[in-house]
Amino acid sequence: MISLLGIPWDGSSSFLRGAADAPPIIRQAILSTSSNLALERGGQFLFGDTVLDLGDVELDANDGAEAASLIRAATEAALDVGHPLLCLGGDHSITWPILKATAPRHERLTILHFDAHPDLYPDFEGDPYSHACPFARIMENFEHVDLFQIGIRTMNDVCRSQVDRFNVRVRNASETVSPEELRFDHPVYISLDLDVLDPAFAPGVSHHEPGGLSTREVLNMLHAIEAPVVGADLVEYNPHRDVNSMTAMVAAKLTKELTSLMLFTP
Repeated sequence: MISLLGIPWDGSSSFLRGAADAPPIIRQAILSTSSNLALERGGQFLFGDTVLDLGDVELDANDGAEAASLIRAATEAALDVGHPLLCLGGDHSITWPILKATAPRHERLTILHFDAHPDLYPDFEGDPYSHACPFARIMENFEHVDLFQIGIRTMNDVCRSQVDRFNVRVRNASETVSPEELRFDHPVYISLDLDVLDPAFAPGVSHHEPGGLSTREVLNMLHAIEAPVVGADLVEYNPHRDVNSMTAMVAAKLTKELTSLMLFTP
């Protein structure tokens, strides 16, 4: 079994709000009768059976620092239940407090980060808790964490300097990721920003970045991972920008397949 936790926070978004409304809509899409609950590699996504739904965190926060503290505490409580944890955002700032709770529980950890953006700014417009900064916070605080970013297509000089500083592995959207690169010696945490996908596949995101990956390309990479997947988050779905629930169904599909990885990888 895995645990599922919604984190409805978008107060650290730099452009548009809306991602805070995503978790219940993703749950609705998972249960939509337009599809079913089958996982591609076998088994099913079943609330109360393979998935323990812990609901959504109550986030009555005034700023990113306060939200991060609440999210970390909620993550700690969810992990104490004893199952691998999949979190539904929310903007990408939630990954920092999730990892602040998760990383100390592992001797070594690889973060596999799917995104159009590297999210490595030291701060963004003076905000160290911005959704443009979570991986800077993580890499500053944890020496035992490795970061591998896939799908990047907005690398600038500031983030490139951070890539060098933290020895981050990066595969741009234009580059092919080989199966060998998805074999890891340590447990894996997956952080999946929906804008890694081309807007044609996922219009319901705040930042449309053309030239992204297809849904199938991301699924194939997820299925190629060879290592225990001990946690994950799915972030940056903005239902206010969606078209005919297309992105909701993509988010539901990716949630189901992340669940499959966490249930069945060795």
